[in-house]
Amino acid sequence: MFTGSSLPTVAHRWMFVVLWALCGVGVLAQAPAPEVWAKDMREEVLRTPVTVTNMFGRQETRSMPVTVFRPAGDGPHPLLVLNHGRAGGDKRAAQGRARFENTARYLVGKGFVVMVPTRIGYWETYGDFDPEEYGSCSRPNYGPRHKAVVDQVLATVALAKTLPFVDASRWVVAGVSVGGVTAVATVGSYPPGLVGGINFSGGSGGNPDATPGRPCRPDIQGKEWEILAKTATAPMLWLYWQNDLYWGEEVPQQWHQAWVGAGAKADFKSMAAIATDGHFGMDRDMDHWLPLVDVFLNDLGFKQPAIVLRPAATRWAEVKDVSKVPLSAKSRTAGYDKFLAAEGPKAFAIGTQGGWGYATGDYVTGRALGFCQRSGQTCKLYAVDDQVVWTGQ
Repeated sequence: MFTGSSLPTVAHRWMFVVLWALCGVGVLAQAPAPEVWAKDMREEVLRTPVTVTNMFGRQETRSMPVTVFRPAGDGPHPLLVLNHGRAGGDKRAAQGRARFENTARYLVGKGFVVMVPTRIGYWETYGDFDPEEYGSCSRPNYGPRHKAVVDQVLATVALAKTLPFVDASRWVVAGVSVGGVTAVATVGSYPPGLVGGINFSGGSGGNPDATPGRPCRPDIQGKEWEILAKTATAPMLWLYWQNDLYWGEEVPQQWHQAWVGAGAKADFKSMAAIATDGHFGMDRDMDHWLPLVDVFLNDLGFKQPAIVLRPAATRWAEVKDVSKVPLSAKSRTAGYDKFLAAEGPKAFAIGTQGGWGYATGDYVTGRALGFCQRSGQTCKLYAVDDQVVWTGQ
């Protein structure tokens, strides 16, 4: 994260208590959230009661935290529920509050209110009750998990219906890893108003250390999805990366065949390998999945442009001419000098009130703008790679 501003930092410290560890096989799909809030997207945390039942029949009602991002204006805006993955054991406490800021920023740009529930058994609700436990890897029982995650999505939608800035009459569900399973199970439950689902790297039973690319009993997951597919009506987009160390390349295709073979609709995209583990493609490969998701959402009727494209180079200045950068000397040193020294791809953005942000690697244009805009000011790109794109305005 690279960001700066002359405005006061907006930060909140959330505390949680780790009670005691449960054993389980799971998937980590998001690192702990940083202590930063996206003021420009009016980020807030609401809490709503949800009743869930685990595989042993134990039922609990707990308070579930839901992170909310929303566009400018009073709305009402359409809804997208974005779901996180699953770490193993006590790491579920350390996952922190689910945010997915970069993905949420694109979706807010599409016009959605984005609601990200941190499900029961994670972060502040981690403890002696895990509604997503599914038994042994050799004999998994996925049915109770599927119901538990869907119940939490529906509780999020029920909360959305109480908010005046949300129009929950047409909504989309999405998720990564076990959150992708959540998206698939939700579509299979055909709730009112659901118009589409997006599955990023969804699955269960993976162990990238012991059995990379070979999850245990993928046939059972496939059979469960085959059952859910019989009642699914909303179209889906499934995205899997070829070097996913949790599922491998072939198993997700088998799951997809089980889904569509039972009558459901899903467009499967096999994404090229990235870095060392494609399982984390939603976070690390936005450059390639954004156009695919954008087409899917456009086809559903959500046509607002949201992908930050690279502007044309201008003649404002040479990229290394620090004196032309419209920032204070302190901000030039703190931000722009580091941008110049960084390896590409990279981008640098400037705010109307002295803020700045830069990003390197994946989707640098959108991420640099996002880092700058967190403090609530309007920002524009100043430079991308070795070219200045600033227009002087």
